[in-house]
Amino acid sequence: MNIGTIKNDAFISMKKFLFLSLIVFSFWSCNDDSAVEKEIANIKIDCKIERFDRQFANASPNDLKSLKFSYPFLFSKSVPDSIWIMRMQDSLQNQLFNEVAMVFDEPLSLKEDINSLFKHLKYYDKSFTVPRVITLTNDVDYRNKVVVTDTIVLIALDNYLGAVHPYYQNIQRYIAANMQKDQIVVDLAEKYAEKYVFPTKRQSFLDEMIYFGKLLYFKDRIIPFEDDANKIGYSQEELDWAEANESPIWSYFIEKELLYSTDPNLSNRFIANAPFSKFYLELDNESPGRLGQYIGWQIVRAYAEKNDVGLMQLMREEPRVIFENSNFKPMK
Repeated sequence: MNIGTIKNDAFISMKKFLFLSLIVFSFWSCNDDSAVEKEIANIKIDCKIERFDRQFANASPNDLKSLKFSYPFLFSKSVPDSIWIMRMQDSLQNQLFNEVAMVFDEPLSLKEDINSLFKHLKYYDKSFTVPRVITLTNDVDYRNKVVVTDTIVLIALDNYLGAVHPYYQNIQRYIAANMQKDQIVVDLAEKYAEKYVFPTKRQSFLDEMIYFGKLLYFKDRIIPFEDDANKIGYSQEELDWAEANESPIWSYFIEKELLYSTDPNLSNRFIANAPFSKFYLELDNESPGRLGQYIGWQIVRAYAEKNDVGLMQLMREEPRVIFENSNFKPMK
């Protein structure tokens, strides 16, 4: 047997060892996650979804006083009753209510997902208390689809009628793409993530990436029943593109020395919601938007895998600490 054969045999043995080690580690991680999920499933929570949208749609002027008593926070004192009565009788509003009723006639699956989200929140934050969950309409104000406070959650259902709904024909396609029913729990998780994340100053491109990476990792832990494409608001094809090009994206950021840059244009190019990311290359039109968020997500995931850190502690950690202790290496 020559030296080359010995080296080759040793190399093969090492590959087998690493492969088996990976299987064992993956098995251990899956078992650990399964134990956590079983514990979470046993948490007793039963949220109630109050259908204010339906109550208002079926109300008469005589019901206004009762509605204002039950939902005082939804009625501005500066708006006279006559305006609310006009809204009840407006044909366009009634059409909107009907469209919502057709999509959300029986939101049982929505309740199940929100219940699961709240159970996960209770597991990671023992002080969490279940808020009132109220559905309503807001004239398709897609910038405020969900509102979260310590005691109340508001969900504007008219923003989730489906990506190709006629009401959305004047809304840019990359925005309308996520105006679907299955994005409600994702948007809700993001609003909670924003409440838990430590508000560090986001001065550099890396700061921005890590901030949004934290929000996405929070979804990993709080809504693990959602797939990655839904969590980030990509189509499956867009997620596949990001995964396939993770290495060249990272190389571009490194070679252009973007990580510690404070150029505000970088957020517009790679962080802000947009139809595509802006490398100023031919591949731009093939790329999904928000690739800086995607890379930040992978960095935070790498940090969580390599460090014994709880979710809430991770949400408070400084971006530089996360990056330097992540040993992040993109997928090849």
